[in-house]
Amino acid sequence: MTDSMLLKEYIAKSGLKLNFIAGSIGITRYALYLKLNNKSPFKSAEMFKLAELLNISNNKMKAIFFADNVDK
Repeated sequence: MTDSMLLKEYIAKSGLKLNFIAGSIGITRYALYLKLNNKSPFKSAEMFKLAELLNISNNKMKAIFFADNVDK
């Protein structure tokens, strides 16, 4: 499950609009909404594009996208 709170913090800090982010990773704004609210999973390509777009480090990326698996 995605740590949506942490991901939303990165999005807010970036100053980028959700429409721009969604388009940059190849999905609709609605699809991004579903993914940010854990109604639909991020695909691996989307995760990597999003991490690059938002300048998220590999360690933070693991914490965000693999929150259930951290420290297990």
